[in-house]
Amino acid sequence: MLTGATPIFWRVSTQEEFLRGDVESLSVDADGHLVLGPVSDAFFDTTAPMLWSLASASDGALWVGSGNDGRLYRVEPDGGGRVVFDADELDIHAVVADVGGAVFAATSPDGRVYRVTPEGETSTVFDPDDTYIWALAVAPDGTLYAATGDAARIYKIGPQGESEVFFESDATHVLSLAFAPGGVLLAGTESPGQVLRIDPDGRAFVLLDAPYAEIRSLRIQPDGAVLVVAVNEPGAPVASPSSSTDAPSTASTTVSTVTVTTSVTAVVVADTAATSTSRGSTNGGTGNRETKGAVYRIASDGLWDKLWSSDSDTPYDAVFDSAGALLVGTGPDGKIYQVSDDPPRTVLLGRAPAQQVMRFLQQTDGSFRYTTANPGKVVRLTRVLAQQGTYESEVRDAETVATWGTISWRGATPGGSRIELSSRSGNTAIPNATWSDWSAPYTNAAGTRIASPKARYLQWRATLFAGDVSPTLTSVTAAYLPRNLRPEVTEIIVHPPGTVFQQPFSSGDPPVAGLDDDAATESNGAAVTLGRQGYRKGLQTFVWKATDENGDQLEYAVSYRREGETVWHPLRSASRDTVFAWDSSSVPDGTYRIKVTVSDARSNAPDTTLVGERESPVFDIDNSAPRIEMAAVRDEGGRSVLPFTVRDDQSAIQLVELSLGTDTWRVLYPIDGIPDGLVERFEIVLDDLGEGTIIIRATDALRNTVTVSAR
Repeated sequence: MLTGATPIFWRVSTQEEFLRGDVESLSVDADGHLVLGPVSDAFFDTTAPMLWSLASASDGALWVGSGNDGRLYRVEPDGGGRVVFDADELDIHAVVADVGGAVFAATSPDGRVYRVTPEGETSTVFDPDDTYIWALAVAPDGTLYAATGDAARIYKIGPQGESEVFFESDATHVLSLAFAPGGVLLAGTESPGQVLRIDPDGRAFVLLDAPYAEIRSLRIQPDGAVLVVAVNEPGAPVASPSSSTDAPSTASTTVSTVTVTTSVTAVVVADTAATSTSRGSTNGGTGNRETKGAVYRIASDGLWDKLWSSDSDTPYDAVFDSAGALLVGTGPDGKIYQVSDDPPRTVLLGRAPAQQVMRFLQQTDGSFRYTTANPGKVVRLTRVLAQQGTYESEVRDAETVATWGTISWRGATPGGSRIELSSRSGNTAIPNATWSDWSAPYTNAAGTRIASPKARYLQWRATLFAGDVSPTLTSVTAAYLPRNLRPEVTEIIVHPPGTVFQQPFSSGDPPVAGLDDDAATESNGAAVTLGRQGYRKGLQTFVWKATDENGDQLEYAVSYRREGETVWHPLRSASRDTVFAWDSSSVPDGTYRIKVTVSDARSNAPDTTLVGERESPVFDIDNSAPRIEMAAVRDEGGRSVLPFTVRDDQSAIQLVELSLGTDTWRVLYPIDGIPDGLVERFEIVLDDLGEGTIIIRATDALRNTVTVSAR
């Protein structure tokens, strides 16, 4: 919350805080330090919005399948590439190398599997009735397997194109395939998100029943373990059953709860402590919606561990590097995370020049190639540190136009490395052409006055330059003073005369709220908690609400004036309470208003203090009883009639009653039938009352009462 007179220090120093900004050629380590990251540059560019699939050719080239245009690219080791096949279908979701340098490419929708040579010679090897072909895998004996969706099947395809259904699931899709050591096929499904181990005879065993909708990727490790990517993200760039042409940012995946086919013989449930969903059956994919995805490792003995998860980034692929660290490619911000050590420590390794990191492929030299979506690129990720990297902070909202103070930072610049900061400001939440230009670099880590113009929003940029080693930026602090905004009294409630509220939580005789300064409780503009309602003649209670957009501490002054006057008379000043009970017996009867003046002086210097005020609706003060004027008894048609008049100078006559000297009172109505005026006339037929004392009681609208004896 803003405070008008106190500078606010915006400090970025933790990994969580640094991750809110954008990095280029920089990494954010587990301790929240910003350092130079590995070089990541575009290796091959395409016009496709997404590159779904990636595989290595025997000669070191890459096979790349695209989405929305259904093209198969061959990318040479030097980065040159060309389209070798343009399918009639829209997407190539899977590619896998064949013997002899050719490649199998699976297309969707109306899925087919093609065999394509490096020269572009194409033949159809599989054309099922299924809509989608999501994954391909080649068995050790060279047999091709294809995973489909809608329906969820795995086909076994022979060398001459002969095919048969090897396995069928009640899931919605089979999304991923991989062969474990010994030739056992593993499959990942959608709705439910499960990892299945399928024996050669087609019998399935659930290795992992994940609380996620989809098993996006399976990777077999040299020790026989399985690396699993599971996701919940409905906006992930996977074509939905209704349309394969949706862009990654808008595509949706149908998620429904189904049971596993009867060929499943056993289940191992992944009931992770990280999820809040408790499930008693294998309904996978319908729980844990609070997280977008996770990466699991299933050991060769079936035991599994969750290595990484996120509720903000969706994982699309994961792989171990040569040093044993886990790399996770994510969207929607194209972040690449590295997880290493025991216990695991997560580092933001870098960011791709795209929104999604789709598929990794490690090269013989330890570097990686990966494909992206939005836009579709092949990117090279090396182990060499960049010579320069930049970081743009999130945009800071000062909530009002602010005066910028000093920007400073802490870090280390060994071996000739250096750090520079710059800033820009504007009055739109998203930086655009109306913002100021980036300032000249700030080079003094101890602090430099921010040169950007006064505005509501601020952003800073850090540039790290390598020397013999990388510099390290550990924190950045920017000070600013928001403009003081005028406080407002938004509402004044005038309670009925005599209404009072006892202070809650008091001992002894409860004091009346707002009557004495000693009984006041600070509310700082918030609605007060009123205690039990009561009545005390002569008191008039007011309650008001006030706001201050700076969150300043507020104090109030109350004054009054009578209608027709111009001068306001003080009642109370420097009060912190928003309730006031006025003893109105100190002023003559009449019609009045009060005025509440609010000030933020307690939080601001005298020259920046601001006040606001509001007048109440008019209200009556009437502490005088009505008057009863008796007239002479007259004879009317043989009956004795007693006329009388009730008058009040300020408030209407509300109730007139008659008693014959007992505790029983009966209501009298005026001649006009309605007691609603300042003057009301009544008549009593004495013959109807009999002998005895007649007592008349009159009460006005403000509960003032007079009683007289009429006989």
